[in-house]
Amino acid sequence: MMALGLLLVRLVVGLLFVGHGAQKLFGWFGGYGPKGTGGWMESIGMKPGVLMAVLAGLMELIGGALFAAGLLTPLAAVLITLTMLGAIVKVHAQNGLWVTANGYEYPLVLIAVVIGVALTGAGAYSLDALLKL
Repeated sequence: MMALGLLLVRLVVGLLFVGHGAQKLFGWFGGYGPKGTGGWMESIGMKPGVLMAVLAGLMELIGGALFAAGLLTPLAAVLITLTMLGAIVKVHAQNGLWVTANGYEYPLVLIAVVIGVALTGAGAYSLDALLKL
C-alpha cells in the first residue's frame, strides 16, 4: 500500500507542477506564457522577467515530470523546492504563514511533500526503483 500511496502523491504533485510549468512556458491551462509571466515577474523585481519565467517554467515542468515518474526523485525535489522557495521569498513571506492571507503555507507544504518523498524514496512504482537508482 505504501508504494501506491507514494505513486498517488507523486502523480498529483508532479503533474500539477508540469501544468504550472506549461502555463509559464506555453500559456497552456490558463497561463500567460513567458511574456505575460515575465511581465509579472519584472513587476515584483525579478529581472529579466522573460528569462526568469522561462527558468521557473522549466524547473516546474522538468521537476514535476521527474517527480511524477519517480525518476531522479532527489533532483526533482530540488527543482521543485527551489521554485517554491522563490515563490515564498518574492511573493508570500511578507503575508505571513496562512494561505488565506496569500501567505507561504501552501508552498511550504509542497516543499515538505517533495523533500519527504525524496528522503523516503519514490516507491516501488517508480522509474528510480525500476532502474535501481
